[in-house]
Amino acid sequence: MGLRSLQIASGRVWALNRNSTRQRIVAARLFLVLLWLLHWLPLPLLALLGRAVGWALYWLAKSRRAVALRNLELCFPNLTLAQRSELAKEHFQWLGRSILERGLLWYATPARLKRLISVEGDAHLAERSERPVMWLVPHFMALDVAGAATQLFQRQQVVSIYQEQSDKVMNAAMRRGRVRFNQGELFARSASAKPLIRAIKKRMAFFNLPDMDFGIRDAAFVPFFGVPAATLLAPSRMARALNMLVQPVLAEMLPGGQGYRVRFLDAWTSFPSDDALADASAMNRWIEDEVRRNPAQYLWVHKRFKTRPEGDAPLYRR
Repeated sequence: MGLRSLQIASGRVWALNRNSTRQRIVAARLFLVLLWLLHWLPLPLLALLGRAVGWALYWLAKSRRAVALRNLELCFPNLTLAQRSELAKEHFQWLGRSILERGLLWYATPARLKRLISVEGDAHLAERSERPVMWLVPHFMALDVAGAATQLFQRQQVVSIYQEQSDKVMNAAMRRGRVRFNQGELFARSASAKPLIRAIKKRMAFFNLPDMDFGIRDAAFVPFFGVPAATLLAPSRMARALNMLVQPVLAEMLPGGQGYRVRFLDAWTSFPSDDALADASAMNRWIEDEVRRNPAQYLWVHKRFKTRPEGDAPLYRR
């Protein structure tokens, strides 16, 4: 192929990529408009639509359905295939709700959100504590509801980290939605930890998501439902290094569009210890207990066991 042909081919590829990027941007903006429109609906109707979307996703999103079914097989081996399938279908309906109801969290007035969110436990611990507080918040479907609650029902400034999205439009929308109450800061997980540490030292409460597979760096293989899972040691190490008080927070979506419940549990008295690995094990056992109480609303579409110990075979199909 001559130079001129290469130039023409390169130009066509560039044009295709540019058109594809434009299409993704338009699609993302249209989706955000849809979320904004839907957030005006009464929550019971929005919840019904969300469950319908989730039902469709179960059949259309084949790769994510496979991940969810594999996770359920690994974590609940005593269930029959039919039982795991039913649980996965229920999970996807909660997932569909969480997608559509994101518009409520991003666009509804604070007054409306306060009416929809029921808060239990000591939501004001971070305000009173002389030590900075770490909220441990596992990945249940109402995770972002917990994030909103920490800013709507107490006055302490909040800091958190997030996984950057590949879609720049959605990434920007997510950032705006999560900090729109002007009560906190949000740092990308890929960025330096120094700004986060400085914020915590100023006694900002840390909204920490401890239960995803980010690889083996700063992690260890700790059992999760009996399966070795790459588990971050940072919650224990950071809490110990910064003399933090650790308070678990759990959020759930209520059936029928009745609203949401966010529970601020009692602060842990034995976490952190001087053994980060033992702390990670205790944390995973606690999350297991909470998942058993509300299995359909845990984030099963995430490849929680993607990272494997050296020599172990992959647990998911590529």
